[in-house]
Amino acid sequence: MNTSGHSLVLLYDGVCGFCNRTVQTVIAADRAGTMRFAALQSDFGREVVARHPELEHLDSVVLVETSPDGAERVFIRSTAALRVAGYLGGLWSLLLAGYVVPTPIRDFFYDLFARYRYALFGKYESCMLPPPEIRARFL
Repeated sequence: MNTSGHSLVLLYDGVCGFCNRTVQTVIAADRAGTMRFAALQSDFGREVVARHPELEHLDSVVLVETSPDGAERVFIRSTAALRVAGYLGGLWSLLLAGYVVPTPIRDFFYDLFARYRYALFGKYESCMLPPPEIRARFL
């Protein structure tokens, strides 16, 4: 995926143990170091939801892509995850084969996993504070 000139922000559930681990994995795999992150519960996350009412009451990862001209697009659920895999490149690109599965089917399984993620991976009482060395990448 060519993201040249685009700003990417990954919104995630800041109290979800799985989501926090996923963000740490993305940070470690992000060779370019340009993707930024924000919890859905953060001011930035709430501002994105306010600009995109279709995101209200959404319990999903959201990839916010802003083009150089300021146009903002949001991607949710499995499509957001696949776009992140495309951004990371390398072996992560193998996951792009998931695009052959129709979105409703991908999202059915995404939502099924999301329903049980707290039970499987735990839930924090508040958003985790990122370590100082990567704090600048969080909004």
